[in-house]
Formats: sequence, C-alpha cells, structure tokens
Amino acid sequence: MNKFYLIIVGLAFVALAIIFDTLPRPRVSELEKRELATFPEFSLDKLASGKFTAEVSSWFSDSEPFRDQFMSVSMLFKQWIALNTGSDDQITFHAADDETDMEPDSQAEPEDDGQPDEYVNKLTAKEKAKIAHKGILVLGSGPNVRALMAYGGEAKGGSAYAQAVNTYQTELGDNVQVYCMVIPTAIEFYCPDEARDRSKSQRATIMNIHSLLEGKVKPVDIYSVLGKNADKPIYLRTDHHWAPLGGFLAAQKLAQVAGVPFRDLSAYEQKVVHGYVGSMYGYSKDIAVKNAPEDFVYYVPNQVQYTTTYTMYDINKKYEVTGEHKPVQGEYFFKYKDGSGGAYCTFMGGDTKITKVETSTHNGRRVLILKDSFGNTIPSNLFYSFEQVHVVDYRYFTKNIKRYVVDNHITDVVFANNIFVAYNPSTAKAYLQFLKQ
Repeated sequence: MNKFYLIIVGLAFVALAIIFDTLPRPRVSELEKRELATFPEFSLDKLASGKFTAEVSSWFSDSEPFRDQFMSVSMLFKQWIALNTGSDDQITFHAADDETDMEPDSQAEPEDDGQPDEYVNKLTAKEKAKIAHKGILVLGSGPNVRALMAYGGEAKGGSAYAQAVNTYQTELGDNVQVYCMVIPTAIEFYCPDEARDRSKSQRATIMNIHSLLEGKVKPVDIYSVLGKNADKPIYLRTDHHWAPLGGFLAAQKLAQVAGVPFRDLSAYEQKVVHGYVGSMYGYSKDIAVKNAPEDFVYYVPNQVQYTTTYTMYDINKKYEVTGEHKPVQGEYFFKYKDGSGGAYCTFMGGDTKITKVETSTHNGRRVLILKDSFGNTIPSNLFYSFEQVHVVDYRYFTKNIKRYVVDNHITDVVFANNIFVAYNPSTAKAYLQFLKQ
C-alpha cells in the first residue's frame, strides 16, 4: 500500500514538473486583469547582487501555466468551505497586504504617500500612488453580490489636494473658474453596519477638502446627490468604479453649480453590455464575484452633434509617457461585446490620451476635466452643456497646463478625482507639475 501511494505521489510530481517546466507560460492574467511578470534581462551586476535570481523566481511563480485555472479552482474550494461552515454571515473580508495591486497591469513601485503602514497598500504604476484601504468586503449572495474596497483615510486628509486646486485658481486667473469634485466610492453608501469599522468616513475627508478651498474655487458636492440615489445602480457591484449613472448625476450637479444647461436622460440612448464582471473579481479573488455578473449600462447623447479628437501617448511598461502622436479624430464611445471585462473603457477607450470634444452647443463655455479613471463617465454628459469638452488624466500629461488653457480658450476647469486619489499627496504633486513643465 505504501508503494502504491509513493507511485501516485511520484506521478503527480512528474506531471506538475512537466506542466510548470515545459508548457507555454501565459503573459496576461484574464482573472487578475494584468500583465504577468516577464523573464528578466541578464547582467553580471544583477547576478552578483542576487537581483537576477530573485526576478527569475518571481517570473517563475507569477507566470505558471494554467495560472487562472488553478486560481479559479482554489476560489471554488474556498467558497465550498465557506458554504459548509454553517455560518449565516454573508460578509466576506479579504485582507490585503503590501503586495496587493488595486488596478490592472501594475508592476512598478508607487510613490510613498506618508500614510501609516497598517492600511497602506499599492495602487499601481498606473495610479502612481498608494491606496488607503484595509482590504475588500464581499457582501450578499447569488446575483446580488457586491464587492467593496475599504477606505482608510483620515478626516483631516486631502489638504495637499485642496491646496493644488487653490493654486490652479490663482495661476489661471479670474477669467477661468475652477471647481473641485471629490468622488466617494461605493463602500461609503453600501457598507453594512456590522462591517462599518472596516472603513473610515469618506464624508469627513471630503468636507475637510471643501473647507480648505479658497477664493473663487467652487466645490461640487456630489456626496448628497449620490446618497439620495443609492437605491439606484449608481455604482458597479463587481468593479471598483462607479456606474455611468453615477457619473451622470455628478455631471448634473456640476452643470447646476457652473450655471450651464443640462439635459435629462430622455436626451440619451441607453446602451447595455450584458454579463459584465469588473476589476473586483481579480482583486478579491472571490468566485462569488465572478458568479454575479451585472449589466454595464451607459448613455449616448443623441440630440447633439460632436466630434472627438485624441492626442495619444506612447506608454512604457512602467506606465510612463515615452512619446506623443499627432491629434487624430476618432469615436468617443467604444463598443464592447456582452461578457467583456473591458466595458469600463467604453468612454474614450481609456486614459492614456488627451481628449478634445467639439459640440454643437455654442455658448462660449469650454471645460477642461482633470481626472482619474472615475472621471471617464462624466464628459459625455456635458456635451449639451459646453461647446468644447477637454479631458486630461492626471497620470498622463506632458504639456504646460496654463498654456493649454490659454491656447484652447478654456473657461472652466474641473478637478474630478475619486477619494483615494484626492487623498494621496502625490496626486497634488502631479497637478502642480503640470503648471511648471
């Protein structure tokens, strides 16, 4: 009998050795929505320091054959265990460590944001920041599962962001109106009472930022608007972003504060990508999220004419800008098939570009939106409100912002960033650099 077990174990070992040592290694994880580690470049210095062998080890473990399939089986096993514990608790907490990537395609080291280590984790090279969170909560069961990213910021946070906004108003002068819109995330409205201690108050941080705004700067308080509509699908259940409906409500509030016209949803055509599962599946590695796909619903303005021009950036593996292309016209809305995990890129096709939209709304008002990926849902709702809509991502911009504002006759500048990005001092540094570069 012992010999039989030894044979079985030996065969299993040989099978795994063949799988891991001979089969092709994947380059991308569809589950985690990121590029996997690649085989490192060799140098004698790296070999002598031990860095080369460490990178080889990371590559070997990160790009194992059938990685996604093994992870899916592991998640199914964990779910089976959870379902057989006899617990009635429908809240799962996924603790995060310092190696947790909170955005796709992240490999580079982010900047230090000065936050306490107990709740600081990597956001990504894309965001070039750290995220204040203690993990991910997965709530509910069946088709109603919702994944939430906890917030660890303090009430007095965001002061550097507020100061950057104030500096823009001073530098751009009285002919340009600056607005500050800080976007709360889903956990602020959907966290159950029994898990409330997992996440700190975003409202407190937002109020602190607003209290530090000076002079002409106008806060755009969307917190109350979102809270009143939290019974509607304003946030995605399976993604860390809000839903396009949330961006619509935010744009409506901005138009009200800016004193420009705004059209209700009857002036839009509703489009749907069915079977959408977003980023929180890969982040949480919880099979319950994958098994609860949702509809990605967005709105296309159909009673206004518009032309979209993109200035595309070349980006290296560290998500640094390495080149810029000549402006080219393109579609504003990108189409995705049902079941596609990329549906959030419906708007402008993503972030690594400058977007300029000329509309048939001739009122002399031209808006520049400074944003992270949360801000992507806002611009198309303003085509009825401004004659031009310009969009710049805080991670990718190589021009001088003052010159850009003057050259394009911008009248309104909107800071539209989610709370994690606004809280991080490196975001303010990036915006201030735009004024000098």
